[in-house]
Amino acid sequence: MEKYYISTAIAYTSGKPHIGNTYEIVLADAIARFKRLKGYDVYFQTGTDEHGEKIEQKAREAGVTPQEFVDEKAAEIKHIWDIMNTSYDKFVRTTDKEHERKVQDIFKKMVGKGDIYKGEYKGLYCTPCESFWTESQLVDGKCPDCGRDVEEKSEEAYFFKLSKYQDRLESYIEEHPEFIKPEARKNEMINNFIKPGLQDLCVSRSSFDWGIPVTIDPKHIVYVWLDALTNYITNIGYEVDNQTAEFKKLWPADLHLIGKDIIRFHTIYWPCFLMSLDLPLPKQVFGHPWLIMADGKMSKSKGNVVYADDLVNEFGVDAVRYYFLHEIPYASDGVFARDLLIERINADLVNILGNLVNRTVSMAHKYFDGTITNKNLTEEIDKNLIDAVNNLDSKVTEKMDDLHVGEAIEEIIEVLRKCNKYIDDTTPWVLAKDESKKDRLETVLYNLLESIRVCAIFLSPYLPDTSSKIFDQLNTKKREYSTKEFGNLESPIALNAPIHLFDRIEVK
Repeated sequence: MEKYYISTAIAYTSGKPHIGNTYEIVLADAIARFKRLKGYDVYFQTGTDEHGEKIEQKAREAGVTPQEFVDEKAAEIKHIWDIMNTSYDKFVRTTDKEHERKVQDIFKKMVGKGDIYKGEYKGLYCTPCESFWTESQLVDGKCPDCGRDVEEKSEEAYFFKLSKYQDRLESYIEEHPEFIKPEARKNEMINNFIKPGLQDLCVSRSSFDWGIPVTIDPKHIVYVWLDALTNYITNIGYEVDNQTAEFKKLWPADLHLIGKDIIRFHTIYWPCFLMSLDLPLPKQVFGHPWLIMADGKMSKSKGNVVYADDLVNEFGVDAVRYYFLHEIPYASDGVFARDLLIERINADLVNILGNLVNRTVSMAHKYFDGTITNKNLTEEIDKNLIDAVNNLDSKVTEKMDDLHVGEAIEEIIEVLRKCNKYIDDTTPWVLAKDESKKDRLETVLYNLLESIRVCAIFLSPYLPDTSSKIFDQLNTKKREYSTKEFGNLESPIALNAPIHLFDRIEVK
């Protein structure tokens, strides 16, 4: 069984994650579930990033210790990931003792190799982003990432020799065109950051305490990126001297799924750290777009922050998952608006999917007391539908392999539309009036039930609860990918009662 290791970025424990942060875990979950469906041995890792000056400050303001502060925030983040029905295999935390020990070992190894040296850092520092900037990198005198004020700081620090790996990194990216996706992000990294020349990277701090102590120089703590990025290896059995069987099996990661705002760290710092450790690089880093509000990026100051748990309480988990996965484009930012969410629920989930399942199961009960046998009385019109169902696998897989998740879902919706048109074209209610057409009617209903079953298999990575409800109504055991070919639905099949999948939302 082929392995597939997918990770999200680890969420920063400074506050409750909004829907923009939640989009990433749902996207990763859909990819992980799809790979499992196809028979891969999937390992899906997520978690929290818990050190840094910002956390120390927030804990002080809240009158608690930094550890108490991150314990509460990590629990809140995990709770939202669980509300969204995400199937991660491991939820990691950078305050785990095992992670801390391995980070210290990694730091020591890099020092021993001559890749980390001591110096002094002078620069313009943004505390919220925990980043140093040069004068030329500022935008209107402010942090280029978040637009806030920066302050001058200087302190003794350890540096990682990023410059040493510049040529190797550049060659690697050019020789592995699939390494950074989408294409625009790759061009941005090469032209804006790598070609102008990599600056050595500050990897320790001595002006605050909340972090992993540097064992060879305890007044220093390991600084953010060397601590955070290494989570991808420290949690799968990496040791600096001898690799465990688990690590050998899982590494390199198949996909790091991250927000486009942290692509630089994952495609420049992280590969150079791995080169320093003599480890292979991840196969792919995908910098997904943002989910923004109609009035721009979400921020507390704008008062436009939306949380996933609030949406789920109102609309249900699968409706929210559907919106995230179907509506956010592959490479450009997606907009969240309440009326768009309601429109999608009514148009796709109620009219196309819910209506189809309800009509079909109801007709089977009305005309055949809920037990349908495939009478195989086929006509030319059936062929189009059956071909569409049988072509679903190749179409969905092609889109998913390219991480075009919204387009993959659209392929399924298109087949469901064809099912609704098939009902209009075959007119079961007319067939029901003619006793001699009974076998044809039963064949039509079997074809519809079977099309719905196959669509439910392919919908299961995106709408897991809804797929389950569909299978339960069909009362079928054929729920696996291996039964995706048309004609696998049991015959005769005794259906359960129809249930509403989604309720129409009246716009007030």
